[in-house]
Amino acid sequence: MQNRGMKKWRPFATMPEQYIGLQEIINKQAEVPQPFLTEDQMEKMNFTLIEALHTNKQVYLTYYKNGQRITETGFIQFVDSLGNLFVFIDEVFELKNKMRLSELIDVHFT
Repeated sequence: MQNRGMKKWRPFATMPEQYIGLQEIINKQAEVPQPFLTEDQMEKMNFTLIEALHTNKQVYLTYYKNGQRITETGFIQFVDSLGNLFVFIDEVFELKNKMRLSELIDVHFT
């Protein structure tokens, strides 16, 4: 008796469009709405960003992007409250990331 291995599953790989469509549906179901922040929460985040900028402390950043909440660790390099953006350096890849302040959900020190 001989094992057929992966030959058995080859007929199901003939429709890649189906897999793409199913993955899109799964991703849409995993999306979460962007949370609404109060003025007090935004002010507290602003103070934390400015303190992290001046003291060069590491922070946890939670932000909203493409229907997902993403948390990263990094260092704040630049904050522009009037321009609604900030720049942080990612701890893992040490890359500079520009982001809008409106995408930010939470900031706290490690």
